[in-house]
Amino acid sequence: MVLDTTYYNKEHRQLFEDFVGKPYSFFEAIKRRGVGSKRMIVDKVSPNLNPILNTVSDLNYANIEMRKKGILVHVTKGQQNFTWAIPFYHLVLYKTDGMSIHAQGKFIHFKKSRNFYENKRFLRSLLEEKVQFDERYKLPVL
Repeated sequence: MVLDTTYYNKEHRQLFEDFVGKPYSFFEAIKRRGVGSKRMIVDKVSPNLNPILNTVSDLNYANIEMRKKGILVHVTKGQQNFTWAIPFYHLVLYKTDGMSIHAQGKFIHFKKSRNFYENKRFLRSLLEEKVQFDERYKLPVL
């Protein structure tokens, strides 16, 4: 689900809470040593996410916010902000030349740059959170 979050909207807030859970409290965020990434350079996106990118040759930036049941990917397009909500059960991460996030028939690929290396600790904690989520809902093997 991708929404235009340039302006505050109570309905969007409620949708995000229902879809990916409530945000972490201040003290929980400190315990986790942060729940948000620094901005990363967007390299490629799927064709159905092209409208949320800059059409001129500017760099596109995005950052990731971890929630209790998923993540929010915030993309900035000039003066506009777009947010892609991804629950953990849809989330697939690939480490290629950079990193890509796949979910709901869409993907976003981040360029391997200095900003990417600064987010390594956050990405590791994101993977640990996804693994813990998957372990809770593991199906029995017959």
